[in-house]
Amino acid sequence: MHFRSTRPASIAMTLLALSLSAAIHAQEAPPPTASDWGVIGLLQTPTARMAEQGDIAFTASHTSPYSRYNVTMQPFPWLEGAFRYMSVANRRYGSEWLSGDQNYKDKSIDFKLRLWEETRWTPQLAFGMRDVGGTGLFSSEYLVASKNVGPIDASLGIATGYIGNRGDFANPLRHLDDRFETRGGTGSWGSFSTSAMFRGPVGIFGGISYQTPWEPLLLKVEYDGNDYKREPQRNNQRQDSPINVAAVYTATKNIQLALGLERGNTALFAITFRGNPAHTPPMPKIFDPAPESLTGPRASAPTPDMLQPSAQEETTVDWDDVARRLRVNAGFRVNEISRAGKELIVTGQQARYYYQAQGIGRSARILHNSTPKTIEWFTFVDERLGMKVAQTSIERDTFVDRIQNRASTEDLRLATELSAPVDRNSELLYKAPFQRFGGGFNIGYGQNLGGPDGFILYQVSANYSASYFLARNFWATGTVRANVINNYDKFKYDAPSRLQRVRTDLRQYMTESDVTMPNLQLTASAKLGNDVYGMAYAGYLEWMYAGVGGEVLYRPMGERWAIGTNINWVRQRDYDQGFGLRDYSVATGHTTLYYAFGRDERVLASVSAGRYLAGDWGATFDVARIFDNGVTMGAYFTKTNVSSREFGEGSFDKGIYFSIPFDSVLPRSTRGSANILWQPLTRDGGAMLGRKYALYPATSERNSWFLQRNFDKIAD
Repeated sequence: MHFRSTRPASIAMTLLALSLSAAIHAQEAPPPTASDWGVIGLLQTPTARMAEQGDIAFTASHTSPYSRYNVTMQPFPWLEGAFRYMSVANRRYGSEWLSGDQNYKDKSIDFKLRLWEETRWTPQLAFGMRDVGGTGLFSSEYLVASKNVGPIDASLGIATGYIGNRGDFANPLRHLDDRFETRGGTGSWGSFSTSAMFRGPVGIFGGISYQTPWEPLLLKVEYDGNDYKREPQRNNQRQDSPINVAAVYTATKNIQLALGLERGNTALFAITFRGNPAHTPPMPKIFDPAPESLTGPRASAPTPDMLQPSAQEETTVDWDDVARRLRVNAGFRVNEISRAGKELIVTGQQARYYYQAQGIGRSARILHNSTPKTIEWFTFVDERLGMKVAQTSIERDTFVDRIQNRASTEDLRLATELSAPVDRNSELLYKAPFQRFGGGFNIGYGQNLGGPDGFILYQVSANYSASYFLARNFWATGTVRANVINNYDKFKYDAPSRLQRVRTDLRQYMTESDVTMPNLQLTASAKLGNDVYGMAYAGYLEWMYAGVGGEVLYRPMGERWAIGTNINWVRQRDYDQGFGLRDYSVATGHTTLYYAFGRDERVLASVSAGRYLAGDWGATFDVARIFDNGVTMGAYFTKTNVSSREFGEGSFDKGIYFSIPFDSVLPRSTRGSANILWQPLTRDGGAMLGRKYALYPATSERNSWFLQRNFDKIAD
């Protein structure tokens, strides 16, 4: 094979030879590292390796004229997903009046599936697709194998499309259909077109990673399957050598730097920030109060005098103090306390501790220290939105024995019951004062990514939200938002639409007024049956729509499945998000089936079918991986009876998201979380109403899986 210059290849081989001579000093396999494209790989090409399950990484790389900004997620050991923005330095995004000198931006999604795990004699095998559901400018399909030998990890693969553009041999699928012989052109962004998949010549790629004796340093040598003679937008690049080389330096366990030479003439710079929120131990809670020490009647091994009636039983418990300690120390906001025989029932909601078991353990300590020994069971009834959702009962003596190491966690698990709340005859001991009003300030941040008028259009706002309760299950809530700073002076572009503009008036809603009212509504909720919940609402339901609606959810206690329906009539709001309304109105609603798969690897899938804001009919499919600590990684897509042409760029609505509980990163316990959604395009087809409250997440306490998976935290 002819190269314009053999010097880069010679340098690469020399470095590799020097490294191999020291192999005896470094026999551990190289760790998986990011490629230029974010996924685990070499430089321009992927390998069959995967990151640790639960990893989230951000990689920024530059090889002129391309800058890539990649986010990758590893929801399962066998599945890697990535989304990215690519900036092309020598191409402009659009007309100068709109985009100025902004570089062209391309959006894309990748995935990689592990087909076979490595054994002693066989390599690991993976199949993947690059730029799937995108413009297809850089689309590719590949099969790659990786084998580890001591400090060397070697990979070899074949690809159609961008990764294999060198075209080392003709596509063998041409024998089945001659259409596989050539590869078709690209489409509009987001069109999941199969017209080009697996078509065109096949290119070979591969290379090795070498772990040097110096642990922070990793070397990579790669044979690139692309010759850069068929680059998108006729942006062909000169390639002096197909051999790419790089050194990867691990600065910390979370940061890696890469420096290399690609195409024999182009420098590579890359940085990766990697973390694993799904398996990283939570930050020590230095601002949490210490749990109460046991001082009640079973604080030590039973003695004969403890079997006699105690003086405590003859005194009145200070229930105000008990409720205060439950709120301050255990995060449990008490509504009422009652007694049914030998069972003490505390009704309220956990407002601080993310792990249900932790809140129960702290609460049980307080009750044990405060109540007579004739109480044998503590029952905590969780209320959400004024509805009783679930109750957890814990046997007092077994709990005390577990805290004092006389019983195991498994013993206590068997002495704990999670069940549906039931009405019973009980003696009311305490009822908390009804707090009608609550509110507070917070800082808001919103952004619009990847538009032709600016890569990042952002707004920082000051928000005030408040609620007023007329009853525990009937309340008014609202939010006022004031602009603090933004760069919306660049916001000029309105996406074209062939449908009713139900979302693409985004610019007007974001720029019309500096003070807005995103939400103002009345909401009523009720438990309609043992497993049935209902909600009704009316008002300014979200920043673009006002109206009325309701939802009903059937969620059997402890079951993997649930089904719910919401029906709404809404009218479009004025652009200034005040009290005015526009002419357009629509009836919209969906029926949703939820199902949770797996015991160890929890997967929540849902299908919502119904009518969307533009009057189109279809379904939304959502799949999310939920880790033991609540970290969630998911993706969704929507298909309706709107054609790809009517929908416009993107063809159908889609997105990727992840959620990280603040509890894992803050020094104080909290139930809040950071929710990140990447929705590459805002279009009018497949648009749902953004309701403030929904019954399925409000009834999450009915999910016994989360309690059982984190039950050991009951002693924290």
